[in-house]
Amino acid sequence: MERVDEVTDGAAPVDTIPTGFPSLDELLGGGLRRGDLVVLGGDTGSGKSALSLAIALRVSGTGRGTLFLTAEMEAERVLERALAIEGRARVDDLRRGTLDEEARAGVGAAAVRLRHNTLQVERAPAPGTADVIRERISEAREVQLAVIDPLQALGLAAASREEALANAVQQLKVLAMDQHIAIVLTAHLPAMDRARKDPRPQLDDFGTLGAVRQHADVVLGLFREEMYQAGNGVDGATELILLKNRNGGTGYADLYFYKQWMRFEDMLDPDR
Repeated sequence: MERVDEVTDGAAPVDTIPTGFPSLDELLGGGLRRGDLVVLGGDTGSGKSALSLAIALRVSGTGRGTLFLTAEMEAERVLERALAIEGRARVDDLRRGTLDEEARAGVGAAAVRLRHNTLQVERAPAPGTADVIRERISEAREVQLAVIDPLQALGLAAASREEALANAVQQLKVLAMDQHIAIVLTAHLPAMDRARKDPRPQLDDFGTLGAVRQHADVVLGLFREEMYQAGNGVDGATELILLKNRNGGTGYADLYFYKQWMRFEDMLDPDR
């Protein structure tokens, strides 16, 4: 009751981590909760890695310890993307050094901000068992949020691939509770039927023998209409669908995706 009264008086909930995307935070009752496993899924090329990195950047920008474990990119590539997102620059221009003056100024300012950011980027361990990931989290500095990108690349071994991924989901949920942190886990949609009438992600699309449906506290589906209805004036329009919310209702948040920068912005507050 003391905690309830503190929040009533305007204090931030001690176990809540705002994502920096106001529409999503409103859906989640203020943001991610420590102890929760959040699974973010979407079709190939929908921007799962970009959105999970954007959340990590916004959370770490508030001073909260954030660990980004990448299984598909080198750490330097992740930081390159971070500069593109924050500086509103094309990754290709960063790589080739062909930034114009405006882009160079934006990237320079982003670099200064990131220098004081609490984001820690590392390669995800392979095989990525929960015990190894637990060790990485324990070694990192005061982590409140860990992002693991993606589930399917952790290299877990078991009797079957689906069983291995199901075990990983269950272990990561336990890890979130044991470490009292929020874990965001990106995931492909192996069971998705791209020929169906409505291609929006559904819970059953995650496969994993139903482990995501059962063990995740929050499940988010990323849907960009331009991937299925190109040329209909929907370029950039994105729905972030709250498919499961153990602590509240479901719904969706409207985002916009700047593909050239790999940057998502909230339609409710696009300048953030």
